[in-house]
Amino acid sequence: MTEQRNLLLAIVLSIAILLGFQYFLAPAHKPPPADPAQQQTAAVPGGPAAIPGGPAVPEAPKDRAQILAEQAGARVRINTPSLHGSINLAGGRIDDLTLAAYRQTTDKDSPEIVLLAPSASNDGYYAEFGWVPEDRSIPAPGQDTPWSAPAGATLTPDTPVTLTWDNGQGLVFEKTFAVDRDFMFTVTQKVRNTTSKPVSLLPYSLVSRHGTPHTSGYYILHEGPLGVFDGKLTEEKYDSLKKTPTITKTSTGGWIGITDKYWLVSLVPDQTEQVTARFVYNQRNNQDRYQVDLMGAAKTVEPGAVAENTARLFAGAKQVKLLDAYKEKLGISSFDLAIDFGWFYFLTKPFFYALDFLGTLFGNFGIAILLFTVVVKAAFFPLANKSYHAMSKMKKLQPKMQELRQKYADDQARMNQELMGLYKREKVNPVSGCLPILIQIPVFFALYKVLFVTIEMRHAPFFGWIHDLSAPDPTTIFNLFGLIPWHPPAMLMLGAWPLIMGVTMWLQQKLNPAPPDPVQQKVFMFLPVVFTFMLASFPAGLVIYWAWNNLLSVAQQWFIMRQDGVKAPLA
Repeated sequence: MTEQRNLLLAIVLSIAILLGFQYFLAPAHKPPPADPAQQQTAAVPGGPAAIPGGPAVPEAPKDRAQILAEQAGARVRINTPSLHGSINLAGGRIDDLTLAAYRQTTDKDSPEIVLLAPSASNDGYYAEFGWVPEDRSIPAPGQDTPWSAPAGATLTPDTPVTLTWDNGQGLVFEKTFAVDRDFMFTVTQKVRNTTSKPVSLLPYSLVSRHGTPHTSGYYILHEGPLGVFDGKLTEEKYDSLKKTPTITKTSTGGWIGITDKYWLVSLVPDQTEQVTARFVYNQRNNQDRYQVDLMGAAKTVEPGAVAENTARLFAGAKQVKLLDAYKEKLGISSFDLAIDFGWFYFLTKPFFYALDFLGTLFGNFGIAILLFTVVVKAAFFPLANKSYHAMSKMKKLQPKMQELRQKYADDQARMNQELMGLYKREKVNPVSGCLPILIQIPVFFALYKVLFVTIEMRHAPFFGWIHDLSAPDPTTIFNLFGLIPWHPPAMLMLGAWPLIMGVTMWLQQKLNPAPPDPVQQKVFMFLPVVFTFMLASFPAGLVIYWAWNNLLSVAQQWFIMRQDGVKAPLA
């Protein structure tokens, strides 16, 4: 029968949503690690010049704090409103950075987020800039080159720092580090030739990461190497890079880096110059090592002349507005794509700006979600009204439909014919009841991406027990919401907001036309329970949106049913 097929369609749609979220949002299956004996060593292409592969990894890596304490006298301090850290004079690398405005937990006194660490630490992560001479016999700065810095120098937004090194054969190298008040470094390298012969050198920059970092493991979120080359985004997974240890790209401008969920370390060349970019993987001392690097065109330094190269390093939080500002101000191609906005980019980014505006205006992103939901409902109000009117008519026709089923129980064809005639006379479209669900799917996905990937939602509080809208509701009914001194396992974390959402979903079902088949009725009755448990692990902000959206839908549908003279079960 037609109406049964439509109801089955609604069931299949609901189950598809459920299974889709389980598939796309559940942590990805991790393949077994590759055999170390099959791993390739330093992935450096042949030719007259090659980018260094990084310093050797010690067999027993030290603690980051211990290394920094031991090297305190050989470092230049970094101190900005957004960053704390230091530059290692051995090698001239930026290998010590913490984020001043971001903490590891919601406790304001918890440690700052650690972004970069020395190569000899457990999780080495650093950026390096240098030159590679075409003639390899010419001494050039290396991994442990002792650079000189002015006594007491500190890198701040107002005070750049210049490091120098003389190769002893007529070449003097300089690195000038500058940094803004956010997360962008500008590194200007110079080579002064005091010999009697021209010298050719190629500028390079690299970001190296030791060890495979822990990732969220979600299919919908990219974490790992990525870049934009000639306007096209390229994303490489850590596991896929192990299978293809060197991937080379050429581009005019663009950028390359390594991203985490909220943090990015990225190299940005001069946007008018052509560069060769690489994603590189190798293993040393049984430790995975990932590197992204850039090499520019060779520069010939005539006797008595100076060659110069400028590159940038972004190392910090992926703030949407900040990346957009760098994109516009510095002309960095598609820099905002460092944030994984997903398939619904055209919805996700506008949604973010709307939520950010409302959150800033009212000082609470939870309130912003509630108001934004009202705006979305208002935008779809005419369409939803039409759908709810159709559902009311279907509910009103149920007694007549039941009579026809009983009357023509032995004649399926005649029953379908009579039902279609009834729909036509009453001007009812049985499919239109599915429309509100279809409308909400892209909105739901886009809002989920905003709450899941944007750092602005991280540690954003609501009211009461919700201190982080990007994290699941921390309460659970299985310890009576904290009254019992017991912390249940993750599978039993069923908080207050998921329960509220389940109740609103059940209320909405009560207003919909009941399925004619008992099996269908049981399936529909079970769906609120399934979605309640499923959404318990989702960000609290998303659950609040879903519950509030359901409540608004219930109010709208109840009003229309009363208006159409249909009995409303909630009355």
